[in-house]
Amino acid sequence: TEIFTIKMEDVTGAQLIAEALKAQNVEYMFGIVGVPIIEVAMAAQASGIKYVGMRNEQAACYAASAVGYLTGRDTLTANKAKMQPVIVVGGSSDQNQETTGAFQEFPQVEACRLYSKFSARPSSLDMIPSVVEKAVRTSMYGRPGAVYVDISGDMVNAKVNRSRVREVPCCPPPPVSLADNMSITEALAVLKGAKRPLLIIGKGAAHGRAEGPLRELVEGCGLPFLPTPMGKGLLPDNHPNCVAAARSRSALLQADVVVLLGARLNWILHFGLPPRFDPHVKVIQVDLCAEEMGNNVRPAAALLGDISAVVKQLLDHVRKDGWKYPADTEWWTTLKQKMDANTKMTMALALQVTSPMTYYQVFHHIGQLLPRDCILVSEGANTMDIGRTMLPNCLPRHRLDAGTFGTMGVGLGFAIAAAAVQRGQNTGQRVVCVEGDSAFGFSGMEVETMCRYKLPVVIIVVNNNGIYSGVDAETWEMMGKMGELTTVAPPVTLLPDARYDEVMNAFGGRGFLVRTKEELLSALQISLSDWERPSLLNVLIDPSSDRKQQVTTTWNDPLLPSQVVLKPLLWDPQMFQFCYP
Repeated sequence: TEIFTIKMEDVTGAQLIAEALKAQNVEYMFGIVGVPIIEVAMAAQASGIKYVGMRNEQAACYAASAVGYLTGRDTLTANKAKMQPVIVVGGSSDQNQETTGAFQEFPQVEACRLYSKFSARPSSLDMIPSVVEKAVRTSMYGRPGAVYVDISGDMVNAKVNRSRVREVPCCPPPPVSLADNMSITEALAVLKGAKRPLLIIGKGAAHGRAEGPLRELVEGCGLPFLPTPMGKGLLPDNHPNCVAAARSRSALLQADVVVLLGARLNWILHFGLPPRFDPHVKVIQVDLCAEEMGNNVRPAAALLGDISAVVKQLLDHVRKDGWKYPADTEWWTTLKQKMDANTKMTMALALQVTSPMTYYQVFHHIGQLLPRDCILVSEGANTMDIGRTMLPNCLPRHRLDAGTFGTMGVGLGFAIAAAAVQRGQNTGQRVVCVEGDSAFGFSGMEVETMCRYKLPVVIIVVNNNGIYSGVDAETWEMMGKMGELTTVAPPVTLLPDARYDEVMNAFGGRGFLVRTKEELLSALQISLSDWERPSLLNVLIDPSSDRKQQVTTTWNDPLLPSQVVLKPLLWDPQMFQFCYP
């Protein structure tokens, strides 16, 4: 009789982390390595995970969160995250140095519990796979979010025999939950009784891959819909039932029944309250998160469950009785009239011929050349707000912007992530990142990352010399003669005509300085045809360019004026201050 002895190899903590992440189908890692996690990134690459080294930790996290949104799976990063499935891994000081004042010693696990769904440090090397699996599972189940896994420095290079480590399989996809039938019946009773119904499609519906059932619901029931910024593209913006062009004055203000599909009544939707909403509006809320139900407005019906599954439930019921909202109602007439009027107003602004150009002119010309299937990234103040209305989305999850938190600096990280995913999936889709000049400044050094990895992102910086608005070069020079710029220059101003295009040129990408329509169209055509390197179009526009004036009628409230007119602030070079025109 022969006796065979199998001696399992020793593995390091870094290897265990990488292998555990790979076992959970983590495909991308973004970060900036340093002691003690350099070895973790190297082990991740050895295990087949793609590592993208960034220039700013915040941008790395934004990139990871974008991959989580685009793919529905987790990504690894090393900083804070937005509401996406993201695994945040951080290195900390050695365990035997705690409380001694070690290098960068900080109670990271405790601090991250305030901002993440799960925060833990493995108690031993053999616990790493189990902690990683729970982190991944927690980040994806329920409302997606960030989780934090802390690794002490002495655990990274410590070794353990593989025989002591329990293999943990990949966690299953999130369970699909359904709304109860009574709630479905209540919701349909409210919807069928509506005179002016409106569907609002939110980011939650995009995360839930609900585009198929939503299209059937919209078209089968003849309902008008309004997408939120991150809900754009689940149904095309040019869909005949899309009423985005009549958003505020008609759709939101006059709807008597609103169906929230993965959308929240937060600041983006004016909290669901007057003066932007009818004070008597009935809300049907469909959401994956129970705690979200009833925020700001108590729903007439609450449907808790997976957005796609709940919409299918609604469809099953309406198919039985063939209910459809009539196409010849006064509500549809009102919406179409308002859409036509707003579209004509916007087009009139877009077709003006001025020098320098305005936001509306720039976006009109960009929209003529953008590929239908491009992934559009956008951030900024006016740049993002106006771009939402003028740069169309036709496909789901093809728009990434600052979203609920309005966080500036997300753009280049999002664009890097989108370009990496598109390259990995070989879809042939372009990534176009439209930035305000202020927003670009938050993470502009990431153009080096794009050049290093040869990611052919097209960046368009809409440059108005400031935050919201700026001043021209002549006015800036006049202010400099008036005294110290730190006391004279308005806080919203930036350096006039800054050469952001030369930053891209410095790293080997293509940079274009754009002042005219002809230069814009030429530079964009060249950039879209180049698949070898990134491009940056520095588009100089009128510093006083702003959004069109908006008028909002309020309800009869003695504390509110009957009309609120939002006008742009303009710089008065004689008074040396911003004022209303």
